[in-house]
Amino acid sequence: MPAGAIILLIVAILIFLGLAQRVLDRLHLSDREALLFVLAMLVGGFLPDIPLTQTLSINIGGGIIPLILVIYLFIKAGTAAERSRAAVALLVTAVVVYIFLKLFPLEPTYAVLMDPMYLVAIIAGVAGYLAGRSRRSAFIAGVGSVFLNDLFTRLELFFTGARSELVIGGAGIFDAVVVSGLIALGLAELIGEIRERLAAEPGKGYPEELSRGLEEPREEGNHGEEES
Repeated sequence: MPAGAIILLIVAILIFLGLAQRVLDRLHLSDREALLFVLAMLVGGFLPDIPLTQTLSINIGGGIIPLILVIYLFIKAGTAAERSRAAVALLVTAVVVYIFLKLFPLEPTYAVLMDPMYLVAIIAGVAGYLAGRSRRSAFIAGVGSVFLNDLFTRLELFFTGARSELVIGGAGIFDAVVVSGLIALGLAELIGEIRERLAAEPGKGYPEELSRGLEEPREEGNHGEEES
């Protein structure tokens, strides 16, 4: 079983147990919607590819479903500013991944400890977070950038006359899509949680009068207790 499928099974279990509720809320996904997307990717990864031409096809789990998920999250973005940020993050991350792939082609010679596709996933995940920052934008950038680069690569090979069968979203791309999305979302969640906790400390982000009330005891109350 591909590593991406194993990861998705673990994610499905966490969602079913309600342990991913907070993250899903910030993505504006319900448990049911998230499970549907996860199961669709799992099942779609094992279904036959959909042919587009004689030599070009697309994988359901690694191509069609991630694309639908990215579009769905983009549409559900609360404001035009958030949609713009998500679009910019996606383009920036896609360019970063594209440059990385041009400088370091997917060959195992320089990746001793892991499949080079996982390096792409890590690059996409980190770049997705740095470009998007918010949970939704980071996730869209991480997943979408891997899909876009695979699409561009397959189309480039197709138009240059490649004779072997080309599959969009197949093979290691399925794993890379899953890993990059989780890395981007995980970084956004971890760093976002830290920032929110720091902002919630007494005296930070509150009016001056309220801050004094949080930090200093009220003298009137003390006098009243002493007089009674």
